[in-house]
Amino acid sequence: MVFQEVLNKKRRKLIPEFDKLLELCYNNQTHPGDLLLMHQNGYYYPEVHNWTHTSEKLSPYVMGPDNEGHSEQTHYDFIGRYINSNLLTQPLSDYLNSVKFDSNTTEELKKLEDDEAYSIQNEMLIYLKIWESDAFIKSLYQLARIAIGESYDWHFKIKESPNDKTATGTRGEILRKQIIDKFKLILPNLFNSFDAAYKAQIRNAIAHSQYIILGRTITLNNYKKGSDYNNLPSISFDKWTEVFHETIILHFLYNKLLAKVLNIYDQIASQNNNFFQIRINREDPIISTEYRQVKYDPIFKYWR
Repeated sequence: MVFQEVLNKKRRKLIPEFDKLLELCYNNQTHPGDLLLMHQNGYYYPEVHNWTHTSEKLSPYVMGPDNEGHSEQTHYDFIGRYINSNLLTQPLSDYLNSVKFDSNTTEELKKLEDDEAYSIQNEMLIYLKIWESDAFIKSLYQLARIAIGESYDWHFKIKESPNDKTATGTRGEILRKQIIDKFKLILPNLFNSFDAAYKAQIRNAIAHSQYIILGRTITLNNYKKGSDYNNLPSISFDKWTEVFHETIILHFLYNKLLAKVLNIYDQIASQNNNFFQIRINREDPIISTEYRQVKYDPIFKYWR
């Protein structure tokens, strides 16, 4: 269940933090085009070396949504529709009062709990869509780098196999060590929000259906006593509400930040005949730096 009151409160608290993140990135980027590359998804695509339908020698350094970007749009549409269809104006405190045990309303209470459990399992799907999203993770990774003065990483790659020695890391490693922990140093309030929202044990329990719902409690079957990671035996529905709303507002403000980046470069393009320079830190065929002019289409709002 999605509470407008809770989202509004979190939004007001986090808008300044995302504004600070954008300001840090814009001021600290090591090339004026790094933020644009984050927005337009610059990536290394070595498969072009194997193309046989053209004799033209093509660069493996390209930009565009690719599969991960189109996937992100699919999930964005789903999440938006769910939120809009399930947004409650009822204050959270009033709802919590309605689910307090009262022997005179046992049947009504059981129905409320069943409806809440059904809603939460839909929210679990959204939780996975966000924290497993390749595009979401990649963009946050690049933002965290750019904010502290590191260059755009053309060779970012999520580890899909234990044998992959060239990958940046697993989703969990990247989220925790290369995004959230970096925010701790520069934006502690934003760090606190991500730390409260991203729970690897909960994500894994959802992904592997390792949970039980009894009453208003979610038991996590991947709990391991003494573990440094899977140390949460259960969470209440109230705690889930907090984690889910924190995740939703982070995802919402992340998308607002992307829109602001688009507007920034839209304005820059309009002052430069719709051309702009990007930097490519190449490793193929040798380590080198390439500068390339890209062109903006102001009608369809994309770069090529």
